[in-house]
Amino acid sequence: MSQYNFTFSEVMTKKTKPYGKDLAFGRYFTDHMFVMEYHHQKGWYDGKIIPHQPLTLDPASMIFHYGQTVFEGLKAYATKDGEIQLFRPEENIARLNRSNERMCIPQIDPDLALAAIKELVRIEKDWIPKQEGTSLYIRPFIIATEPYLGVAPAKQYKFIIILSPVGAYYKEGINPVKIAVETEYIRAIKGGTGEVKTAGNYAGSLIAQQKSAAKGYTQVLWLDALERKYIEEVGSMNVFFKIDGEVITPELNGSILPGVTRKSVIQLLKHWNEPVTERKISIDEVITAHKEGRLEEAFGAGTAAVISPIGELVCEDNKLVINNGKTGETARKLYDTLTGIQYGELPDPFNWINKIDV
Repeated sequence: MSQYNFTFSEVMTKKTKPYGKDLAFGRYFTDHMFVMEYHHQKGWYDGKIIPHQPLTLDPASMIFHYGQTVFEGLKAYATKDGEIQLFRPEENIARLNRSNERMCIPQIDPDLALAAIKELVRIEKDWIPKQEGTSLYIRPFIIATEPYLGVAPAKQYKFIIILSPVGAYYKEGINPVKIAVETEYIRAIKGGTGEVKTAGNYAGSLIAQQKSAAKGYTQVLWLDALERKYIEEVGSMNVFFKIDGEVITPELNGSILPGVTRKSVIQLLKHWNEPVTERKISIDEVITAHKEGRLEEAFGAGTAAVISPIGELVCEDNKLVINNGKTGETARKLYDTLTGIQYGELPDPFNWINKIDV
């Protein structure tokens, strides 16, 4: 049980739990959610777990007008021996507070945030699906609720956590996806909000995603905003390329989100003594490496999909089929290791797992 005194109001009628072929990503939600209030004169207060329900907000609430909001995404996993565990939740909470700082939102006590996540997951433990590749997605977020139309940081907020049982993020799963290089739109720029998780980043990316989907691509590869040549992210994931035996990922530059999975991939590769480098990498370098037969693999990394291999990359007139359109050895090993640790099937030498007492 939590050391924090969260009140709990249990739902009267519980929902039917979706499993099997019906379990998509982010379509279903559990019976309860966590809500906590903030007022500039009181700080954070009144943490409670209540039935999952609509929010009642004033139409002048600042979230609707100025987009002052942040969010996170992590997962709870059921092990074969009946345990429930989280993967590096402290990293997500730390990033939430970095996002708060950038968006002028009050900091959340990390211990309180973790206790709220664990208590809500503990209550909803029966919602954690058991099928291979499934998990319970955890979405903490903060919204500005003060009714005010002046452009300034709000004085009132809500911190909310909702849960969703999920299957694979991409229908392809660990199978390679087709990616289009985006040359018209940009995702973010240094000095903007690209390195934090705030809603506007994702809203602004939708038009490029929609355009690429109409042409049969799963996602887009984002280039830098200034020179339109250096690779930044793929969709909403960090991206890696294996060239001449070396794994390369774009260095964090103020516009790239510092992903928890990205950090874990780098740590794993170093643990295996495999060459891994964080640096600028241009789309021209990738195209040249492919033409010369030196581009061995490419893959995205993120919480939702874990590892998503790129089988085909298209940039204007250049069509790059990578590793014959098959999942590469490094991507497969990373996926198997990360998910093995997450589901308790492999040892955790890094102390990444945080178990929930049930």
